[in-house]
Amino acid sequence: MKGLTKCVIIAISLVVCIQAVSAFSVSSISIDPSGSLTPGQQVLVSFKVDFAGDGGNTFPAGGELDLSTDLDKPKWTWTLLLDGVENPRPTETGRQLALSGFELSYPSKVEESVRITLEGTAPSVTQSTNKTIIRILETDSNGNPVTSSEVERTALVINTAEVTQAIANQDSVLQGYRSHIDEKAALGIDTTAAEAKYSEAKGKIDAARALSSNQYSQAFDDLKAAQTAIDDGEKALDRAWAENEVTKAQIPIDNVDGVIAWFKGNQSTANNPDLSTIITKREVAVSYISTANDDISNGNYEQARSKAQDAFSKGNESYTDALALQKRIMTGFDPIGMISGIFKSGILVIVAGVVVVVLVVVGLIIYRKRSRWDELG
Repeated sequence: MKGLTKCVIIAISLVVCIQAVSAFSVSSISIDPSGSLTPGQQVLVSFKVDFAGDGGNTFPAGGELDLSTDLDKPKWTWTLLLDGVENPRPTETGRQLALSGFELSYPSKVEESVRITLEGTAPSVTQSTNKTIIRILETDSNGNPVTSSEVERTALVINTAEVTQAIANQDSVLQGYRSHIDEKAALGIDTTAAEAKYSEAKGKIDAARALSSNQYSQAFDDLKAAQTAIDDGEKALDRAWAENEVTKAQIPIDNVDGVIAWFKGNQSTANNPDLSTIITKREVAVSYISTANDDISNGNYEQARSKAQDAFSKGNESYTDALALQKRIMTGFDPIGMISGIFKSGILVIVAGVVVVVLVVVGLIIYRKRSRWDELG
């Protein structure tokens, strides 16, 4: 008994499996036009369905072949082919077409197929979205779909207003980028790389604008490429701005180097005590520039500009101090230098000795006069 029960269960399982297997195959699906569609566009779909049979019949008698579409104004034209003989059927309308198993079920020895043509128009959409052009599905005697049999083709139906708006938006972004280039050019910043990216972005936007409305994907690819070019251009502009700030910061450093060289080239000024402070400020400015260059290499352009501005400030301070010191020396009035020179040369010791001698002589004269007055007193 157990063995018999097991065999029955296996047999039932095989029957279920056989029913789950698709009784048809679809070939030669053609959709014209291919690719994306625009609302109201005429669409023509053609395909052929071949029936392989379920072991006894070409198609389950209790089943159904369901066809559906999202196209507007659909019209179905189909022909049943039996052993190569065409049997045209009446044209039908509506978004669904049901071919009953009663009509499709023939002995498996019969070579059976169905040739179908679908005509319709792409539906209106509020936003670009995929719509079903053709869907073919087998259902069993209980109306349940045999999911393994499903065949579906979709197409993107475009809301053309989206493309127009997207192009307008990208035009606006491009104009903003144009103003950034012009602003930097007015400051003397090199905009060569930024201009090249501007031309690239404009070319992509113009290409998107020239495409037909059903070339939705290509249009958005072009607009995406335009945005990438603008982003790259903004980075190039930012880098050029930072490099320009570094170049400006180098000017006072070069200037102070010339004044320092003047001091070093004269023996009387080479060891001026104020020179070390000037050199220290100059070295700080140089370190700021080095940091700014590192930031540029790392893409930290805003930080690089900040450091370059610090370098300019410190370098300019050093240069201003150097000029002031040079002026004092060249006009002969350098009190700090004079005092330092006195100490270094020993003149102060000599002067102090002379002062002491003078004070002693004056003291003696005064003492003698007072003594004479006392004697006369």
